[in-house]
Amino acid sequence: MEKSLIKIRLVSVIVPAFKQEQTIVRDLKRIGEVLGKLRYPTELICVVDGKVDGTLNKTKMFAKKNPHIKVIGYDTNKGKGYAVRFGMAESKGDIVGFIDSGMDINPNGLAMLLEHFEWYDADIIIGSKRHPVSKVDYPWQRKILSMGYQLLVFILFGLKVRDTQVGIKFFKREVLEKVLPRLLVKEYAFDVEILSVADYLGYKRIYEAPIDIKLGFGGTSTVTSKAFLKVVFAILKDTLAVFYRLKLLEYYSSKNKRKWRFDPELNFRVNVG
Repeated sequence: MEKSLIKIRLVSVIVPAFKQEQTIVRDLKRIGEVLGKLRYPTELICVVDGKVDGTLNKTKMFAKKNPHIKVIGYDTNKGKGYAVRFGMAESKGDIVGFIDSGMDINPNGLAMLLEHFEWYDADIIIGSKRHPVSKVDYPWQRKILSMGYQLLVFILFGLKVRDTQVGIKFFKREVLEKVLPRLLVKEYAFDVEILSVADYLGYKRIYEAPIDIKLGFGGTSTVTSKAFLKVVFAILKDTLAVFYRLKLLEYYSSKNKRKWRFDPELNFRVNVG
């Protein structure tokens, strides 16, 4: 395969954070160290998804000593999908991505995804637990649920990827300019919506890259916990809603532009730099 000639002038990385006051400084340090070693100029944007604890204050204090980090946020928790889109609206990169806080995902994967992005001349690169060289450590129950969900996604949307839900992805700015104004999901099915709408609009160069991920066995990681089951049902509900809008209502079509629910806070600006 001939190597891509894509020119990357700036890479933007969004870090959504919700109730992460104990770990957010550590997370940003690790991510910043990885970005500092890349051969691309970068910007790091932390989005605090609601002022519900000390996450915003700790992040701002850390950013005062690290001016390369931009910290933004809002008062009320609105969901990870909203936070990522909020950060993307503030970004300036030719390539824009995000990685979850909490460090379940090894941030060294950012470099791996960007290398894949350039090599494949991709529209979108996604971290995948199903990639043959990924390092994955998480409960077998979650593996079964994950495989079942991905089968459902394939049946509903025909996406040629094996894992849509890992919280590390990169997008061409051009893709986001076309896709983001159409999106509605603010929480868990954000990944499926953005990928399926991009595919629908003709951005077919969506590839998977390996990751190193370790998910704990306690709390919401336990499949019998009420919190975990609540998340599962919320994902399924939002996923079916995306299918309904995409396949039946054709809501995401340009002909329905007047129906799109524009949010001025999520106005994705065109990079003219």
